[in-house]
Amino acid sequence: MLEALFRPRSVAVIGASAKELSIGNRIIKNLIDFGYTGAIYPINPKADVIRGVKAYPSIFDVPGDIDLAHMVIAGKFVPNAVEDCGKKGIKAIIINSAGFTEIGPEGAALQKDFLERAKRYGIRILGPNCQGIINTDPTLKAYCNFTFTKPEPGFISIVAQSGGVGELIHQGFSQMGIGTRIYASNGNASDVSITEILEYFGSDEGTRVIALYVESLSNPKAFMDVARKVAAKKTILAMKAGRTAEGAKASSSHTGGLAKTDIAIELIFEKLGILTFQDEGELCQAAAAFAVQPIPAGNRVGIITNTGGPAVIATDVLVDAGMQIPTLSEKAVCELKGKLFAEAAFSNPVDVLATADAGHFKAAMDVMMAEDQIDSLYINFVTPFFVDTEKVAHQIAEASKLRKKPIVCNLMTDPRQWMETVNILKSGGVPCYGFPGTAARALAALSRFSALKSRNIGEVKRFTDVDSACVSAILKKASDAGCGLLSAGEVYPILNAYRIPCATWKIADTVAEAAAAADAVGYPVVIKADAASVIHKSDVGGVAINIQTREAVQEAASAMSAKIAASDLKFLVQQYRPYGREVIVGAKAESGLGHLIMFGLGGIYVEVLKDVSFKISPITEVEACEMITSLKTAALLQGVRGEAGIDKPAMIEVILRLSQLVTDFPQIQEMDLNPVMAFSDSIIAVDARIAL
Repeated sequence: MLEALFRPRSVAVIGASAKELSIGNRIIKNLIDFGYTGAIYPINPKADVIRGVKAYPSIFDVPGDIDLAHMVIAGKFVPNAVEDCGKKGIKAIIINSAGFTEIGPEGAALQKDFLERAKRYGIRILGPNCQGIINTDPTLKAYCNFTFTKPEPGFISIVAQSGGVGELIHQGFSQMGIGTRIYASNGNASDVSITEILEYFGSDEGTRVIALYVESLSNPKAFMDVARKVAAKKTILAMKAGRTAEGAKASSSHTGGLAKTDIAIELIFEKLGILTFQDEGELCQAAAAFAVQPIPAGNRVGIITNTGGPAVIATDVLVDAGMQIPTLSEKAVCELKGKLFAEAAFSNPVDVLATADAGHFKAAMDVMMAEDQIDSLYINFVTPFFVDTEKVAHQIAEASKLRKKPIVCNLMTDPRQWMETVNILKSGGVPCYGFPGTAARALAALSRFSALKSRNIGEVKRFTDVDSACVSAILKKASDAGCGLLSAGEVYPILNAYRIPCATWKIADTVAEAAAAADAVGYPVVIKADAASVIHKSDVGGVAINIQTREAVQEAASAMSAKIAASDLKFLVQQYRPYGREVIVGAKAESGLGHLIMFGLGGIYVEVLKDVSFKISPITEVEACEMITSLKTAALLQGVRGEAGIDKPAMIEVILRLSQLVTDFPQIQEMDLNPVMAFSDSIIAVDARIAL
């Protein structure tokens, strides 16, 4: 579908220029310099030749077929130019020009115009306001782009919403000497989407690793459908911008306030087995390893070094990243003692010493490869002038080619003096890094990916004991009445219908009824004001706790009536359930995706600590368990200093039931159970809020 864009047999540049410092000239130069194997057609009515290539007054004067056209012309001319391309039979256009939706209504009208024309002719458009594409396939070598990075052929393809970030990543690979396969940045994304580009990369046989940079997803569901299929056969490494942006606008919900703008995309990545990074440099370093090394079976690392200090640094970084450095077996140590210098270190790390030759390195690698408790190899290799480093490099390269276990190398050298050593390692597919920490983080990324891909979240459990008809009736009545925030008299029956345990409750219309309700519920009780205008009850004196007598109930209810002038004021009377650990469970609808389910410490702690975790609904029992154990404060829920832990199975069930509720009723916009009192033998919700 996108072959004409990514594998064009011929390229026209509409707006080609003889001026060297122009995009219309640079694209021609890039195609020529990169060795493009197809035909190049500069389009310029005033020039006969551009960069030594015959130019044509219009595309209709071009004698042959054209697969792809670049447009480097003013925005107002683009719609007619697209029309001409359609008449010529061109199937793909890269619009490098700016001046469309990004500038306002006038530009948006131009963009709408050219898109309608393109659709009539079946033309696919990349951009506008974009750089273009690069395909390093030696049979094609299409540099349909105005940037300057000239990549070597490789196995990493890059797709980025931001051209600046995309080129930054591309340049990063180039500086590392890492080849790339296809590069694309789609600018305004008026037509060809990130999702479609990802799908194309997934079907490209030359792509092993996909580096993805996104800022937003216009259609999360379509992205998930495609990315799930691509991630099953390719490694996707992703970075999401905007991690420090202010959170989404919160209405009445803590969940909405704590769901920062990028959390949904991060959760999509996690759900699909896409490895995420917070630093573009680490993404590039990891991609270099993924492109040439197998995925480890686990997180256990064998370290081989010919210098001590860097191994210590690497060990610290690896352990901090969750890697294990297991002790070698007695058999392995005995074997090493027979083959290494007597002064060598024989545990793990194995220090072969600075004077170690190729045989010593081979012996250490052979032992590590044979050890069942070692999943990957980390090598520190300094290049002394008194060692034949090329022979050492050959041994490391040969071990790498076996692809039995992944190998990364911290190569400490001057590449100008040890160029052949560097080339041997590179040709053997050994990813080399200049710093021990950098190499360690790249290896840890391989291990993280292994854990992500092997993670089995199980199946979503459906509870059959729920009363969905009851909930449907309540929500329809509220919706028909135009209610956005449900009353307590609507919320608690919904919880009961889905068997989410909550403190015994009754709704009272008057002070007298509140006293009778308290008698029925049983003392001590809590009284809460219930009115559409009251969102945060405690802020307006709408909550009274631990009330022990009927008289105290009447007094508290009367005081609330005096403070809160609301015609719809009612009273929620609940059984008082103190001394549990306060937690919060919530949900927030995310457009085109479903709901984000949240769990964390509740009460005032959710506002102060903001220690919460999210998952995309519907969630499984494994995911619910991860939500609990992933908190920084998880130890408080497990029980500390003699305190009993919470009833974890019951807590998981509450999370699952809430997930099913919002999945069954997507019109629920936001929902909080805060706090939920978690005891060692039960879980009880004592406050709840639902917004439609």
